[in-house]
Amino acid sequence: MFEGKTVTFLKRYLIPRLISYLLVIWLGTTVVFLIPRLTPNDPVMQMIDQMRARGSTLEPGAMDGIIQDLTELYGLGGSWMDQYVAFWGRLFRGDFGVSFFQFPARVNDLIANALPWTLGLLLTTTAFAWIFGNITGGLAGYYSRKPWSRGLDAVAMVIRPLPYYVFAFVLLLLFAYVVRWFPVSGGASLGAVPTFTWGYIGDVLWHSILPALSLVILGGAVNFQVMKLLVQNVNAEDFVQYAKLGGVTENRIVGKYVIRNALLPQITGLALSLGQIFSGALITEIVFNYPGLGTLLYRAIVGADYNLIMGITLLSIVGITTAILILDLTYPLLDPRVRYT
Repeated sequence: MFEGKTVTFLKRYLIPRLISYLLVIWLGTTVVFLIPRLTPNDPVMQMIDQMRARGSTLEPGAMDGIIQDLTELYGLGGSWMDQYVAFWGRLFRGDFGVSFFQFPARVNDLIANALPWTLGLLLTTTAFAWIFGNITGGLAGYYSRKPWSRGLDAVAMVIRPLPYYVFAFVLLLLFAYVVRWFPVSGGASLGAVPTFTWGYIGDVLWHSILPALSLVILGGAVNFQVMKLLVQNVNAEDFVQYAKLGGVTENRIVGKYVIRNALLPQITGLALSLGQIFSGALITEIVFNYPGLGTLLYRAIVGADYNLIMGITLLSIVGITTAILILDLTYPLLDPRVRYT
C-alpha cells in the first residue's frame, strides 16, 4: 500500500512539476533569445558607429573584417537557427559571452559582481516582508475588531496600490533630500574599499536601508492584507468554534489552529510572488542607483547589450522557477494532505 501511494505521488505531483519546471525554463530561454533580435538596434553597427564617432578611420576591407569578427564574437553569425543552437551550447557551458557596452568584459564577470548586491537585498527584504506581514496580518485578522487592527488595515490599503518606483521616490525625497538621514544613491560610500570589516559592512547596510525599506513595506502590506482575509475565513470555520466552546486557550487557537492553517496558502503565495518581488527589487535598484542586477540590466537595455540582457533575464527565470519548484517539493511536508490526493 505504501508503494502504491508513493507511485501515485510521483505520477500526480512530482513528475508533472519537474516537467513544468523544465518546460518553463525552455520557453523562457527561447523568448529571451528572440526578443532582443526583434528590436531594431544592431549592437555591431552601434559599436562601429561609436568607433567612427571617436574619429577612427579604416579601409573598407578592414571595416568589413571588424564587422565579421564582432558578429562572430557576439554570437550573431549565421541564421537564427544557427544562433539558437550556438546559444544553447554556450548556456550549457555557462558562458554568456562578451558584454557589448563594457567590452571586453565578460557577462559572467559583470553578473558575478552585481549578483551579491541583489541577492542580499532581495533575500533579506523578502524574508522580512513575508514574516512581518503574515504575523501582523494573522493577529489583525483574528482581532479584527480592535482599533489597532483597523488602523493597520487602513494604512495597508493606502500603501499596497503604490508602484515600487513611486514609493521608492517618495522615500528617497523624504529621507535623502529633505531630512538627509540616508545617502542618495550607491551601495557604499564613494571610494570605499570592499573589506570584511565592521566599518565597511556598516557602510553597506546604511546605504541599503532605503531600498530595503521600500521593498519591505510594500511587500509586507500585501502579505498583511492577504493573511488577514485568510485568518478571518479560517476563524469562521466550525473546528475553530468548537475549540472555543471546548475551552481551548485563545493563544493556542490563534497559533495552532487559525494562523497555522491560514499560513499554508501563503507559502504557495510566496512562490508565486517571487517574480513580482524580483521585478520590484530591480526597479528599486534603478531608483537608488544600487549596484545590483537592476542597474546593470537598465544599462544593458539602454546600450542594446544582447548578451547581458539575456544573461540577467535567464538568471532571473532559472532562479524564480527553481525557488517555486523547491517550495512545491517541500509543500507536502507542510501539508500531508497533498501526498494523499
